[in-house]
Amino acid sequence: MKKSSVKKQGKIRVFVAMSGGVDSSVAAYLLKKQGYDVTGVFMKCFNIDGCAEKDAFDARRVAEHLKIPFYVFDFEKEYKKRVVKYMVDGYREGLTPNPDVMCNKEIKFGLFLEKALKLGADYVATGHYVRIREFESQKLKVKRIEEIKNFKLDKLYKLFTACDASKDQSYFLWTLTQNELQYCLFPVGDYLKSEVRAIAKKAGLPTAEKKDSQGICFLGDVSIRDFLKNYIKPKKGVIMTTDGKKIGEHNGVWFYTIGQRHGLNLKTKNQELRIKGKYETKPHYVVLKSVKTNTLVVAEGEDNPVLKQKEIELINLSFLRPVIHNSLFKIQVLVRVRYRQPLTEATLFLEKENLARLQFKTPQKFIASGQSAVFYTDSGEMLGGGVIL
Repeated sequence: MKKSSVKKQGKIRVFVAMSGGVDSSVAAYLLKKQGYDVTGVFMKCFNIDGCAEKDAFDARRVAEHLKIPFYVFDFEKEYKKRVVKYMVDGYREGLTPNPDVMCNKEIKFGLFLEKALKLGADYVATGHYVRIREFESQKLKVKRIEEIKNFKLDKLYKLFTACDASKDQSYFLWTLTQNELQYCLFPVGDYLKSEVRAIAKKAGLPTAEKKDSQGICFLGDVSIRDFLKNYIKPKKGVIMTTDGKKIGEHNGVWFYTIGQRHGLNLKTKNQELRIKGKYETKPHYVVLKSVKTNTLVVAEGEDNPVLKQKEIELINLSFLRPVIHNSLFKIQVLVRVRYRQPLTEATLFLEKENLARLQFKTPQKFIASGQSAVFYTDSGEMLGGGVIL
């Protein structure tokens, strides 16, 4: 068996967040196989298409197969308040918020972790594709030591990208700190997805062939636009080019995001491009949303310079390693501003405790306010991140 990212310290108790998918099922299986006292937990959160009931059933089936205790934690009320409201409010302000980041911060490594510890857990585990490593450290200075018990000042925990780069989920975990990491296990981070599937099949897990979920978990097959219409009333507005020409209409800037190409319903036709005998527009991309005037601005062509930005500002910064904010400093990082975007070189200028500038070596396209910029080293260590202004 390959080297795992979990710590073998005898019979210690681990609560595993079991979503009903193959990854968390294998996480529970691996931990039990390594001798841990494993308890499975399904988190009941907000869900609008009914898939959560099937997921809870699948999680329970896996727990029964593994012969481990199984509980359901009801976080629906808190999820609506801390994740759903966050997303809706963000779109209402013209942003593109990331509910997965907030779910990890507030629910999985917030409420779930806190409740698990109160019930006697030594660790919590999830099926995230990410690797955690423990290092010796001396005289760590940490600013956030409030609610989690027994902070270990002699240890430093680092997160690294998963072995399976196509499944790596470190991007969604940048808000975690040493407070949470000291209690976290990520058993599948050292495996390829194909290996996880093979383990599940060999172990006879009921979820071995279950398809991966796509998109925002609580929406299921419901589109973000259709969901938001329950909270934000559609309102017609105009679509303008960067030089001020009206070329279409939309039903509300809240339902679009920077870089969006499809669903724009543009009216003009470009006479230079003919496809199968019909005149078509060249690709246009959203580059600006004005909530005040309910106007979308689009740029023509994917190589249009207006789509690219050399520098952005960040707020709500969080670092996995303790950082002392006592002076202006800069660090060289690798960064991604969208999930699965290739890493790019940048310089991070930390100006205040909660404000930074990120300067790209090569200008980047389709940067959306409200999304996350996440920092890495060239060794794959995830350093932290911030929210794009």
